Amino acid sequence: MAITFYDLCGRDERLRFSPYCWRVRMVLAHKDISYAAVPWRFLEKDALAFANYDKVPVLIDGDTVVTDSFDIMRYLDMAYPDKPVLGEGVSYQRAHFFKLYVERSVTPVLFRIVALDLLAAIHPDDRAYFRETREARFGMRLEDVHNPEQGRSQLKQLLAPVRDQLRASAFLDGEAPSGADYLLFGSMMWAYTVSLERLVDTNDPVDEWFKRMLEVHNAVAGKAITIRDL
Repeated sequence: MAITFYDLCGRDERLRFSPYCWRVRMVLAHKDISYAAVPWRFLEKDALAFANYDKVPVLIDGDTVVTDSFDIMRYLDMAYPDKPVLGEGVSYQRAHFFKLYVERSVTPVLFRIVALDLLAAIHPDDRAYFRETREARFGMRLEDVHNPEQGRSQLKQLLAPVRDQLRASAFLDGEAPSGADYLLFGSMMWAYTVSLERLVDTNDPVDEWFKRMLEVHNAVAGKAITIRDL
């Protein structure tokens, strides 16, 4: 039975922008695993009742249901051990640390760059919910969160160690992409998918890396529908 996973969609069902779902998409492509992606929207909580979860991604593999993107990455490594992305022991701990760095530092700053673009990209029926929940999280209106110039300045500082790493290797995990690359790329792809805002300077090592990531695994990300296509 093919794997199924629930994947966040926007105002156009083909627009898939969740950073966490993009992690899963890239790992499935990395492992060359076939799957079916089910489009899901923020208010369709009942559709995930079977998983006792209210957000995506949710992955179904036969009788196994896995929630949370990092747990899904871990599950795919255990169930499909060829081409591991997180590894074991020290490698796994380092990947987990990098996950926390991306989620706690990078993703919130990316949100500042694209907040209003993201609001426009989601389905109209979801916008009131999105605004209410995100404004509660940030403690301010989305219009006040949205500050692309400040966000880019903060992102440049945050990505300094990433930039230095990419001067030494084509990908964060070496000469081919793996777990660390997919963790960061998921968030960068999220912003790129919904916004025309520049994230990093042209010819920055991070920009060059992002372009390479769009082309890996038969350009699974590069061929994706973005706001540019709508």
